Amino acid sequence: VQLVESGGGLVQPGGSLRLSCAASGFTFSSYGMRWHRQAPGKERELVASISSSGGSKNYADSVKGRFTISRDNAKNTGALQMNSLKPEDTAVYYCNFGRGGYDYWGQGTQVTVSS
Repeated sequence: VQLVESGGGLVQPGGSLRLSCAASGFTFSSYGMRWHRQAPGKERELVASISSSGGSKNYADSVKGRFTISRDNAKNTGALQMNSLKPEDTAVYYCNFGRGGYDYWGQGTQVTVSS
């Protein structure tokens, strides 16, 4: 199993970033996907989730209306579009796929929101 995240970086408040997660080694379309984040000194937080088909999405209150989770089961990729970024969105972001007893994590990508 391999999960490769990309798209992180430094952005000014109010800006946008799009995180991507390229997956291989498992049946991508059978797994729900989640994006988590962890800021320094804080616990990991579930940011957004999407069902295996893409038909159901959920968001943390802190990002609702600003972030959009999506997936392309034909390309085995997932994404997190982040708009109207705030300094408090600064964290390492991780994609995660889980089903039953299986739980796969990406290596994380740093997002820094600062002027």
